Amino acid sequence: MRVRRTSFQGSEQPGGPGNVVFPHRPRSQHERVTLRPAQAIRVTQGPGLARTAAVDGRRWASRGSVTAETAAMLPALMVVLAAALWAIQAVGAQLECVDAARAAARAAARGEPLDQVRDVARSATRPDAQVAVTRDTETTKVQITVRVRPAWGSSLPAVHVSASATADTEP
Repeated sequence: MRVRRTSFQGSEQPGGPGNVVFPHRPRSQHERVTLRPAQAIRVTQGPGLARTAAVDGRRWASRGSVTAETAAMLPALMVVLAAALWAIQAVGAQLECVDAARAAARAAARGEPLDQVRDVARSATRPDAQVAVTRDTETTKVQITVRVRPAWGSSLPAVHVSASATADTEP
């Protein structure tokens, strides 16, 4: 156990310029220490654990403040974590759409039937994906749109993720 001096400003000194009682000792062994006007004594035990001296038997340090702050912070932390997981899910769906659009554009450019191209796109992404294929003599364009909604929040609004790919039409 070590003793550390802590500075206080005049009226902020715990208990005024009087005596300090150490609560870690039994009542019969309490020592009284006279403080100078700008000093108080703080008792520290163990690594990182502080135990603060009391004035006239009352504690002037707040106990349990870390527990209270953690309890107040946990709901906000859970909301931030849920939003981050939702964002990761949306980015994953975006990457799936990009890959599916490229594969479908290559298939459509080769001259495969449009129904088969849509099936290729839906197999590479989600079954409820909206696939739009535009084919002309020079280029073939495929656009895929997917609505992403978290599994844990069906009442939340969906995020629309889309990707498009263009390929030269083969003769």
